[in-house]
Amino acid sequence: MRNPLMLLPLAVALAAGCSQEAAAPAAAPTAAKAPAAPVNAENRSHDESSYAEPDKVVIKDIALDLKLDFDQKQIGGTATYTLEWKQKDAKQLVLDTRELTVSKVEAVAADGARSALKFELAPVDKVFGSKLTIEAPEQPAKVEVTYHTAPTASGLQWLAPSMTEGKKLPFMFSQSQAIHARSWVPLQDTPSVRFTYSAHVVSRPDVMVLMSADNDPKAARDGDYTFKMPQPIPSYLLAIAAGDLVFEPISGRSGVWAEPTMVNKAAKEFEDTEKMIGAAEKLYGEYRWGRYDMLVLPPSFPFGGMENPRLTFATPTVIVGDKSLVSLVAHELAHSWSGNLVTNASWKDIWLNEGFTTYVQGRITEALYGKEMAEMEKQIDQTDLLAEVKDMSPADQALALPPLNERDPDEALSQVAYVKGSWFLEFLEQRFGRETFDPFLRGWFDDHAFQSANTDQFVEYMKKNLLPKNPSAVTEAELKAWLDEPGIPAFAAKAQSRNFSSVDTARIAFASAGTVPSSQVIADWSTQEWVRFIDGLGATQPLDKLATLDKAFHFTGTPNGEIAMRWYPLAIRSGYEQANEGAAAFIERVGRRKLIMPIYAELVKTPKGLELAKQAFEKAKPGYHPITTASVQDMLAKAEAKYEDAPGIPRRFSL
Repeated sequence: MRNPLMLLPLAVALAAGCSQEAAAPAAAPTAAKAPAAPVNAENRSHDESSYAEPDKVVIKDIALDLKLDFDQKQIGGTATYTLEWKQKDAKQLVLDTRELTVSKVEAVAADGARSALKFELAPVDKVFGSKLTIEAPEQPAKVEVTYHTAPTASGLQWLAPSMTEGKKLPFMFSQSQAIHARSWVPLQDTPSVRFTYSAHVVSRPDVMVLMSADNDPKAARDGDYTFKMPQPIPSYLLAIAAGDLVFEPISGRSGVWAEPTMVNKAAKEFEDTEKMIGAAEKLYGEYRWGRYDMLVLPPSFPFGGMENPRLTFATPTVIVGDKSLVSLVAHELAHSWSGNLVTNASWKDIWLNEGFTTYVQGRITEALYGKEMAEMEKQIDQTDLLAEVKDMSPADQALALPPLNERDPDEALSQVAYVKGSWFLEFLEQRFGRETFDPFLRGWFDDHAFQSANTDQFVEYMKKNLLPKNPSAVTEAELKAWLDEPGIPAFAAKAQSRNFSSVDTARIAFASAGTVPSSQVIADWSTQEWVRFIDGLGATQPLDKLATLDKAFHFTGTPNGEIAMRWYPLAIRSGYEQANEGAAAFIERVGRRKLIMPIYAELVKTPKGLELAKQAFEKAKPGYHPITTASVQDMLAKAEAKYEDAPGIPRRFSL
């Protein structure tokens, strides 16, 4: 029987993470609009999403001294920055913040002496937060900021014990990608700046605290923790979590942190992790981050996974008992080379993170589970992308996006970065052959390790190190079609899965004659085949046929989120009300945006469905992440406005 590793469209992760699960940010308090940093069109590394001025001064290290307050839902303490001043006449340190209260800023001399520095928080911008300007005319080597977060910080979620798996202790976790780190640490919140960090964190003694750093599997749970991240990382990879967490090893350098009731199940599901690390190292060189552990979060985590270095954050929705969704691990692990090691310098070049990672994930999949498995995954992804781009603006269909200006980078993220980016690298692989392309890609990772890069730099590197290997293999026009033009080039070779032929045959038989696939036919079907089957059923189906399918395969109530996110919208569109209770229960229990937003989207298309969606949201909202809450609220508000004058729509639910 095949080992069912899978990569589904939108299946993995960020943040924002890393997922293809783009999200609208939680709304911040509004005030007079503060302009974003000016656009520098000549430099693709310029980050329009940050106020920081890294051409003048950069943070090289951050030392955090923090206290977690579960009662107030706040983090407070100090951040001490080691600075490298690049411009001799620079007199200010500009940091990004969102909803932070800053009480004091000091320069710290080499002997420990402190002197107060003047600072100003600009008015709030609804996307970028508040620019923090610190007057530092003497260019101190270290600056310390004393601050605390807001309970509504967009990058943090605080969960009551009732919202956790074990129901005993509270839980807190961060989600920093793309620009949410600024909501819990004042910093240069741009991927063009990389820094090392250390942290001293104090919390209530009954919770375990972890960070994207050197977590000790044997650490005592005592409320006082220290961490160190010796490799320089960008701000969006800064992460913290705290809760009733225990550790279960998978190998000498990998394991799972989770709540006690989940940890053994998760370790079993992810038991192939060490094999994945080995497969990736064989292709792209040494794993350079020490340990690779995974933290399984409560169901409210808004994404599939987040590639926080040394500690991938993962949704429990991928733990279904048959390893059919563990492509999440392969994807987040792949980020250890593409994204974490070599990082997009700004969010308009996010394909350098996500396209490369999707390609690397495919190679890990093929190495461990065979070419046909990888081909099924590619075909699902490519089919979904071709459908999605039909409704996208031409500019958003390019890999090298134009400057984002005042646009939230979360909103600019789509399958283009993941699937078109990976498709482009597959194109290069096909033209040059793996014997040439694999060393080239490994060289890109080696030569740009722990650096940030942009599309122009990649093209220059490619023209120097790949194209001369076979000058006639790729034309300038073909490169332009991939990088700068909308859609998928007509000359792109499409993936073709042999396994999907039998799925299509079974689906056609069901559609024409109502013949349910036999147990012999579906015996070896993995999630990929089921996704292909359901996706191919069209927009609607007759109620009797849906009832027949439901009776045979129990889609209503399925624990598999990839099936649920397809089955429930189909049922709702078709008027199959027997699935309504299951759909509501699913969106109340799960907070992963990718899985629930398609269900909400179908419900709100009718007044009756909108009412069901609002009731489910009211029950689910206390456990949703701020990112998820903002997205659902926006969708419900727009739908309610549409039906404003329609009879029978109660207004008793606050959006």
